[in-house]
Amino acid sequence: MKETLIRKIKDVSLTDPILIEGLPGVGHVGKLVADHMVEALKADKIIEIYSPHFPPKVLVRNNGTIKQVRNEIYAYKGKENEPDLLLLIGDYQSATNEGHYELTGVFLDIAEQYGVKRIFALGGYGTGQFVDKPTVIGAVNRLELVEEMKQCGVTFHENEPGGGIIGASGLLLGLGGLRGIDAICLMGVTSGYIVDPKTAQEVLRVLSKSLMIDVEMQALEERAKEMEKIIGKLQEMEKAQAPYEVTNDDDLRYIG
Repeated sequence: MKETLIRKIKDVSLTDPILIEGLPGVGHVGKLVADHMVEALKADKIIEIYSPHFPPKVLVRNNGTIKQVRNEIYAYKGKENEPDLLLLIGDYQSATNEGHYELTGVFLDIAEQYGVKRIFALGGYGTGQFVDKPTVIGAVNRLELVEEMKQCGVTFHENEPGGGIIGASGLLLGLGGLRGIDAICLMGVTSGYIVDPKTAQEVLRVLSKSLMIDVEMQALEERAKEMEKIIGKLQEMEKAQAPYEVTNDDDLRYIG
């Protein structure tokens, strides 16, 4: 394979759909949200995307068969006053810088074909510390979107994230803006150490409020409770292994 391959699975008719991107990233926050929405909304798979920019591997299923790594797009036809949705999920993001630009271009081409005027890119914002009460910070590609998203519970911090937004989530905002598409990045604050369904819940709450759509959360809630137990045990282990109590004279902070 020398070029990215787009395989159409099903034709659908949508009205001004909103694109939601949830590819793997920090804490798998965006992936958890988007994968959950696909399942909870019973969305239909319409496109598969294969690319030489993905890692050179296949995944092995429980039954012993393999799956070529890929990205997928699902469609959801909104009920009553709900918006139509396109949901972008996948096994990996690009392993190369060039691939990030190429694949984002592919995603935006598909978005334009379906008449997308707004994109939500979902991800995690790693702090390096376990988070008790997750929040959602945002970035947008048009100033007017800031106040709108604040009304949904999104916070905005000056120059944050300090290192910028890497990968598809960032490029969808930047390259989407060049095409005249409004784009919003919702980043759930997470430790970055673990898969974080608790933070994913908070991102989903904010997203659902903005979309004015009701998405059942029970599966995410159950995963979050299980992860809280694991985190509790990890914190107990950390305390037990601490050689001494840190005082004001012991500066153990670092930037990395």
